[in-house]
Amino acid sequence: MLGLAKKKKPIVLGLDISSSSAKLLELSHSGGRFCVEAYAVASLPPNAVIEKNVTDPEGVAEALRQVIYQSKTKQKNAAVAVAGSAVITKVITMDADLNDDAMEAQIMAEADQYIPYPLDEVAIDFEVQGISDTDPSACNVLLAACRKENVDLRVDALELADLEAKVVDVEAYDMERAFDQIAESIGCDQGETVAIIDIGATMTTLSVLTDGRTVYTREQLFGGKQLTEEIQRRYGMSEEEAGLAKKEGNLPDDYEQEVLAPFEDAVLQQVSRSLQFFFSSSQFDAVDHIVLAGGVAAMQGLSALVEEKLGTPASVANPFIEMSISSKVDAEALSNDAPSLMIACGLAMRSFD
Repeated sequence: MLGLAKKKKPIVLGLDISSSSAKLLELSHSGGRFCVEAYAVASLPPNAVIEKNVTDPEGVAEALRQVIYQSKTKQKNAAVAVAGSAVITKVITMDADLNDDAMEAQIMAEADQYIPYPLDEVAIDFEVQGISDTDPSACNVLLAACRKENVDLRVDALELADLEAKVVDVEAYDMERAFDQIAESIGCDQGETVAIIDIGATMTTLSVLTDGRTVYTREQLFGGKQLTEEIQRRYGMSEEEAGLAKKEGNLPDDYEQEVLAPFEDAVLQQVSRSLQFFFSSSQFDAVDHIVLAGGVAAMQGLSALVEEKLGTPASVANPFIEMSISSKVDAEALSNDAPSLMIACGLAMRSFD
């Protein structure tokens, strides 16, 4: 169900269900180039998703109905993702002569060696990675397992919105696919190590990619909601008013110095701390590039501040930089939301595996 196997897929909508919003993206592909055919973003009801776990499928479904309506898409097949922290992945070695059915049977027979949950509680999938470097008669197989509850709640929300989940993927792999779209534009060479820091409303995820493949992920409770809450507290606004004022810049004169600057310092501290955790638990002691993603990444001047303070080249993610945009899509709105659409982009690209 995790949809890691590379099989020919129908067109699927990329649906990123985060802690604060549902994001929809539809892509087409022609002449070697992607085109954005439809996109929309809608807020989720409070606490519909807590720490990336769906707690209110009907509330999520209502947001999905909104993005379907706003985007005017006609597609009903969708791809969604579960967070990396909800997934166990392991590379195992298997006989290269086995076909998919035989491989699946052997994996299921031996799965309890790798998965610390009762097997009737997990969804399991696998993907052949290629011939083993040490044994030409064996192949490396990526095994992925996730609690069925995490998958089922997302599938339920889609079904309530009259959508069908064709793919349930892992966020880290969607980030890899989306990164492929921006690597060249940010001047990232093959073999370089890149830190993608996705700062959402409540959660920050660090993904470190080497040669385009994920070598490390870590999630932290930190996000743009802290800035919204400070605006609410200081200026006596509702959550909706604070969110709108933050987006449009309609705030009192002391906002930048008293509220924004301390939040930017907190972001810098978070980025620095996340990278230190990575360095201390790996053989790496530096990254070649930092990519800022998520809603917070769109803050003016943030990438320049990160680059200045940390001494590492930094960019804001825009997976659509090399794509064409349909005339039906609001290109300016898409550009503004682009940093927060990396996961949705990676999911929508599953149509063209």
